[in-house]
Amino acid sequence: MFKKITFLILLFTAFWAHAQNAQLSPLSKISLLTVGTGEDLAAKFGHSAIRLQDPTLGIDEVYGYGTYDFEDPNFYLNFTRGKLSYTISRIPFKYFDYSYQQEKRWIIEQVLDVNLEQRNQIVTFLEHNLLPENKKYKYDFLFDNCATRIPMVFEKTLGSTFKFDYDYLENQLTFRELIRLKLNPNSWSNFGIDLALGSVIDREATPHEHLFLPIYVYEQMKHTTLDGKPIVTKESVILDIPEQEYRYPLFLTPLFWLCILLALVGYITYTDYKNLRRNKWLDFGLFAITGLAGILILFLWFATDHLATKANFNSLWAFAPNIIIAFMMIKKQIPSWMITYIIFLTILLGITGILWMFKIQVFSILLIIVLLALAIRYLYLIYYFKSTYLTKK
Repeated sequence: MFKKITFLILLFTAFWAHAQNAQLSPLSKISLLTVGTGEDLAAKFGHSAIRLQDPTLGIDEVYGYGTYDFEDPNFYLNFTRGKLSYTISRIPFKYFDYSYQQEKRWIIEQVLDVNLEQRNQIVTFLEHNLLPENKKYKYDFLFDNCATRIPMVFEKTLGSTFKFDYDYLENQLTFRELIRLKLNPNSWSNFGIDLALGSVIDREATPHEHLFLPIYVYEQMKHTTLDGKPIVTKESVILDIPEQEYRYPLFLTPLFWLCILLALVGYITYTDYKNLRRNKWLDFGLFAITGLAGILILFLWFATDHLATKANFNSLWAFAPNIIIAFMMIKKQIPSWMITYIIFLTILLGITGILWMFKIQVFSILLIIVLLALAIRYLYLIYYFKSTYLTKK
């Protein structure tokens, strides 16, 4: 056991010394690893990493960006505020391979046609990034993630003869369309993303900006040249695992629960209309939920560093002041200006629809159910308050 540990320490030391001086052997090679999607939201978009192999030195390591530590102080607060530090990591390939076997995610390898000097430059750059003073960076889902860092590494180390050819890209998509490629429309993850992310992601992404998704980095490398020659010399499947389809019971989907909400609002509003009354607790619930959602949206918009959460017009129907109005709704006496306020909320619903129609912001298709439920209740409240107010007069 002691001999084995000593051997591993010597092996790691040898690797570290060679990596620091970037003195790789002629048999070394650099490749791009692309990983398929997984079940968790963080894994839905795949992963990209760089593999270094040198059989002469006994090296087979994987460099990957986008690593984070749950034990970081204030992890959840910093994550929410967009201030969490991510790092580059380096692990043996066998552990990398094993982890994705367990997660049932495919791995494709593209071996790159880079000479020994260029391989040395790439490894020197990566090892420089691994230094304690360099390894941390502020993550951005769209513009600085595990995938976008891969082209950056090659651009900085291979020089001007490293060139992308974007002609293969037949259709340029918006950021939101790209995000939705791997998400089920009837999933809480997709509904939540559409709720949290603003209109800034509804612009068309440039060809280079498509590279925030690992699958586009993979496709792009097949259309990239170095010194006028294709940079990918060989492609192979390391883990041949079909893309998994994750299905959830209907009662766990947002469509099911939003339809329940619509039916409940419709039924209670109908009985209220027949009896000219108002269910205070329904109104409290609707105003409280939309108010809290509005506060969350404004927090992500103004109080975080997330670029993708800016200019979020979900704040029109999820109106933050509703949290105050919710507590007024359980009182017997309602001020006369409440009619004007609810008319204003109804107009905001209409503006939301107009913004959607002109694709200023594209909302979740499931939002139609929410808007319909709110419209039914708001229109009834206008009718009810006008009727009771006129009766009192």
